[in-house]
Formats: sequence, structure tokens, C-alpha cells
Amino acid sequence: MGIAVSSEKFDKPMLIITMTLLAIGTVMVFSSSSDISMDKFGSGTFYFGRHVLRVVIGLAVMVVAMFVDFRIWKRIAAPLFIATATLLLVTVVVFQLQGNDSPARWLYLGSLPVQTSDLARFATILYLAAYLDKKRDAIGDYTNGFLPPIIMTGIVMALIIVQPDYSTAMMIGVLVMTMLFVGRAKLTHMAATVSGALVVLIPVMILEPYRIYRIKSFFKGLLDFSGASYQLQQSLISLGNGGITGVGLGASTGKNLFLPAPHTDFILSIVGEEIGFFGIAVIITLYLALFHRALKIARGCTDIFGILLTVGLSTQIIFYAFINSAVVTGLVPTTGLPIPFISFGGSGLVMNLFSIGILLNISMARRTVSSRPSQARVMFA
Repeated sequence: MGIAVSSEKFDKPMLIITMTLLAIGTVMVFSSSSDISMDKFGSGTFYFGRHVLRVVIGLAVMVVAMFVDFRIWKRIAAPLFIATATLLLVTVVVFQLQGNDSPARWLYLGSLPVQTSDLARFATILYLAAYLDKKRDAIGDYTNGFLPPIIMTGIVMALIIVQPDYSTAMMIGVLVMTMLFVGRAKLTHMAATVSGALVVLIPVMILEPYRIYRIKSFFKGLLDFSGASYQLQQSLISLGNGGITGVGLGASTGKNLFLPAPHTDFILSIVGEEIGFFGIAVIITLYLALFHRALKIARGCTDIFGILLTVGLSTQIIFYAFINSAVVTGLVPTTGLPIPFISFGGSGLVMNLFSIGILLNISMARRTVSSRPSQARVMFA
């Protein structure tokens, strides 16, 4: 006779936290984008309207993902990974054929831009979770276990760097190493791989003048009056203006065309100015709570693929949140990475909500433990 051990229907705190972050983000996108929307498009709600549309799309795919058995994603992980890698290549080729000198980061589905690196990041997490589940006993073998995913994800990173989107490529590299560590890869293999990668990635980084420009401006910081550190300086001015409690919603001066990208990469600066240090502390606490719920889901899951998928999807959200926070406060160089659920929405917002839907589905999983081990299986409440 089997013994059923089940969790709640779904992780309600995770859903509440996500919706809270999404609500804060929607309000702040409206507040931070009104002036730049009016200046560029003659309408103070242009960016806000587009953001709301993507929130609706994101919520729709989240609900769908909640009710799709997460194990289905394991079956399509490899084909999806190959498809997104091909899409990255197609994006670059299309931009070249069109003679477009802009960064080859987007494909357009009608009027909706899709950032292909967002799809590639999700597909990489999916692929690694499936691979580590399948090769869990062989991951200690460098040639037959550890090396294949390094080669595959290395190709994806290279294609993203070519776009160019160096920051996203580096974030994918960090996610890969995190998942390999959780998947019990040998630390010696990981250390050797990171060392070898840095030998290649550092020269690649300095080949692009704008990357050197960002690094130099980072080290000069507030003492640089050439304009190189203008964005960081305006970010810190906005944060300083906000103080502990902020100047009030809609009362920011930084968004009045002083701070570049006030609704995207540097929206946290406007958050700090309008609702103060207290508001930012609440947001950071929400991210930590979200990550804590994800870890609880991973601990309660008995499927290796589900555990690894939970770690990968939740880690990307927390990494992006803290890197963005570090950028707007001048702790790391400007990267161009948005803060999840808060920044003006694009394909990244949709993919993050899709990831939350998958996490909620995993939280609904339960395991029926039979007296016969061969009959044990994962079920859903």
C-alpha cells in the first residue's frame, strides 16, 4: 500500500509575491515613463500601455504554465535549445542582410519585439536541468559528462556576444556554473572551465570600445565630468533625492529627461527617488522572499529535473535583481540588465512570468511512495 505525501495545491506566497512585484513595477513604469513618453511620442502613456499589454500576455502564459506538467519540458528541452540557438544565429544573419548596424538582439512578431537572448536563457536552463537529470551519475566524468553541456552553452554564449549582448552572455555563464554546482559537478572541472573561459572572454570584452568606456567610467565614478559617468551620476542623484521615504509618487525630477532609461535599466533609481530607501528595501525583501519560496519548492520536490529547473529559474531572477541593484548604486559597471517584474516589460517580463508559472506547477507536484520502489511516481495534487 502506497503512502501519499503531498504539498499544497500551489505555492500561494510565491504567487502573491510575484503579483506584488508586478503591481509595483506597473505603477513605477507609469510614473517613470510619462515624461520620456510625452517627449518621444506625444503621449504620456505610450510606454505604459505597451507595458500593460505585455503584463497581460505574461500573466496568460504564467497561468498556462501553472497547469502544464513540468516534466513535459524535459522531453522538449534539447530541441528547444537547438531551436533557440538557431534563432540567435538567424537574428544576426537577418540584421546583416538588412544592413542594420543596430545590435542584433530582437526579432519582431508584428509590432511585438522578442529579445532572442531571453528565449535562449530559458532554453539553456531547461536543457541543463534535463541533461543533469539524465547524466547525474556521469557528470563527474569530464569528457562524457561535464564537457558536452559546456560546449553547447558556450556556443549559445558566443552567439549572444556576437549580437552583441555581453552582459546577458555572462549571466548565462554564471547560471550554467550555478546549475552544474548544484548538479554535483566537480569543482576542479568548474574552476578549470572558468579559468579557460576568462582567457577568452576578457580579450573579447576589451575588443569593443563601448565596453572599455563603461569600465573606465565605472572606476572614475562621480569624479568623472567628461560625461562617461553621466548615467551613474544621475542615478545616484535620484537615489539621494529620495532619502528614506522618497519625494512621493510622480514627483521625481530624475525622470524629467535627466536620467537615461528611467523606465528600463535604471527604473530602480526612480523607485528610490519617489518611494525612498524604504521602498527599495521592500522590493529587495520581496525578491529574497521569492527566492526563499523557490528553495522551499526545490526541497519539497522529489524529481531531480524539477529540483534543477527550480534552482535555475529562480536563480536567474534573483541574479538579475541584485545585479541591477548593484548597477544603479554604482557597485558594478553598467550592464543593461533589467530588474525582473519592475522594469518596462518586454520578452524578458513574459519569460519571467512563464518561469513563475513553471515554478508554481512544480510546487503542486507530489510523490506517491509505494511499498515497491519501482512503482513510485510523481503525481499532482
